Amino acid sequence: MLKKTIKLLYLGLGVTCTALGFIGAFLPVLPTTPFLLVALWAFSKSSPRLQQWLYHHHRYGTTLQEWFEHGVISVRVKIIAITAICLSIPTAYFITESKSLLLFHVPIVVLTVIYLYTRPSKIDASNI
Repeated sequence: MLKKTIKLLYLGLGVTCTALGFIGAFLPVLPTTPFLLVALWAFSKSSPRLQQWLYHHHRYGTTLQEWFEHGVISVRVKIIAITAICLSIPTAYFITESKSLLLFHVPIVVLTVIYLYTRPSKIDASNI
């Protein structure tokens, strides 16, 4: 019974993250790829069929495959992600007008941007 409950929780997380990822494709303030990565992981724990569907999705599958197989984030995805992340700083301040939030938010943004920037942008042919 516990195993079934945990599997359902993973499935629910996968479905929720997939929905948020698809919504994020249309809303610039909501990221797509991180939600789909979490969804793919959750589906790997709960539904191999949904995992394969998302992994081979006609629009998002290539990005997910490049990440999981080679740790690659394309230049296009990096530009979109870094732009959206950087825009979150003034947006958060405009909404909250909290300088203390910026003390917490800015270091996270900087570390995230550094991480994204340092990931490879192309598959290294010598490692295939």
